[in-house]
Amino acid sequence: MRGFFYIVILLVVTGCSLSTPGRHELDRARTLMSTDPSAALSTLNQIDVSTLGDSADVARWALLYSEALVANKITAPTDTIVDIAIDYYSRHSRPDELRHASRLKALLRQEGDSDALATALYLQKEKEFFLYRERARHRLYLAAFIIICVVAVSVIAWMRQRMKFQIAKNDALMAEASGLRCEIDSTRGDLTRLETKLHGILENRFALIDSLCQTYYESQGTKTERKAVVDKVRSEIEAVRADSLTVMERAVNDCRDNMLAKVLAACPTIKDDDYRLLVYLAAGLSTRTLCLLLGESVDVVYKRKSRLKSRLRDTVAPVCPEIMGVF
Repeated sequence: MRGFFYIVILLVVTGCSLSTPGRHELDRARTLMSTDPSAALSTLNQIDVSTLGDSADVARWALLYSEALVANKITAPTDTIVDIAIDYYSRHSRPDELRHASRLKALLRQEGDSDALATALYLQKEKEFFLYRERARHRLYLAAFIIICVVAVSVIAWMRQRMKFQIAKNDALMAEASGLRCEIDSTRGDLTRLETKLHGILENRFALIDSLCQTYYESQGTKTERKAVVDKVRSEIEAVRADSLTVMERAVNDCRDNMLAKVLAACPTIKDDDYRLLVYLAAGLSTRTLCLLLGESVDVVYKRKSRLKSRLRDTVAPVCPEIMGVF
C-alpha cells in the first residue's frame, strides 16, 4: 500500500517536471517579436509542440506562431494553428487573447507571401500538435487509471481494516460468550449441588416426620402418648445437635459462596461455640430452634448473637460483607 502511493507520487512529480519544457523559448520568442520577427518565428519553429507540458503552453505557442507569421507576412496554409489559440481562450474565458487571436486569423487569410519552406514547417507543426493531442489523451487515460487504482486500493484497504475490526469485535464477543458459558456452567454446578442438598434436607425432614407420625400412631390412645412423642422429639433434636453441624456447614458454603470458609480464614481464633452458633444462624434456624440446639435460654442466645455480630463486624465484614446478613 505504501509502495503504491510512492509510485503515484513519483508519477505526479515526473509529470510536473515534464510540464516546463519550451516555456523559456516562448518567453524568448515573445521578446524577439517586436525587434526581430524572423528570429522569433525561427525560435518558435525550433520548439517541438508535442513536448509542451499543457494546453496553456500550446495555446500560447499557437498565438505567438500566428503573430510571427503575420509579422513576417507569411500566409498560413490552414487555420489549424490559430484555431488552437481561439479554442483555448474561448473555453477559458480570456477575452483579450481571444480578440487578438481572432484578429490574427483574419490577417492570416489575407494575401501574403507564399513560402514553400514556411509552409512545410507549418505542416510539420500541425503534425506535432496532433501528436501532442494524442499524448495528452494518453496522459488523461493514465491519470484516470491511476485515480481508479488509488480509489480501488483505498477501498480495499478500508474494507480490510473494517474486516480486521469486525474480526477483533467477533473475537471479543466470542471470548465474552465463552466467559458467560463458563459462568453458566459454574452456576449450573452450584444449582446442582444446591438441588442435591435440598433433596437431602427434604429426605431428612420427611424421615423425621415419618418417625414422629409413627411414634404418635403407636402411642395414640394411651397414657404414655404425650411422653412418647416428647421423648421422640427430644431424641431427634439430640441427633441434629450431634450430627448435623457438618452437613449444615457444607450446605451453607455451597449455597452462600463459601461464607463460613471466609469467616474461618479471616478469624481463625473464633471459638467452637460461637462458630456453631454462626452455622445455625447462616442455615436460617429460628431463635427457639437455636435455644434447643444450644441448650441455652432465649436471653442468652440473644446476647451471644449480639457479641458475635460485634466481633465479626470488625474482623470479617471488611472481607465478607454478606456475613452481616445472617444476624
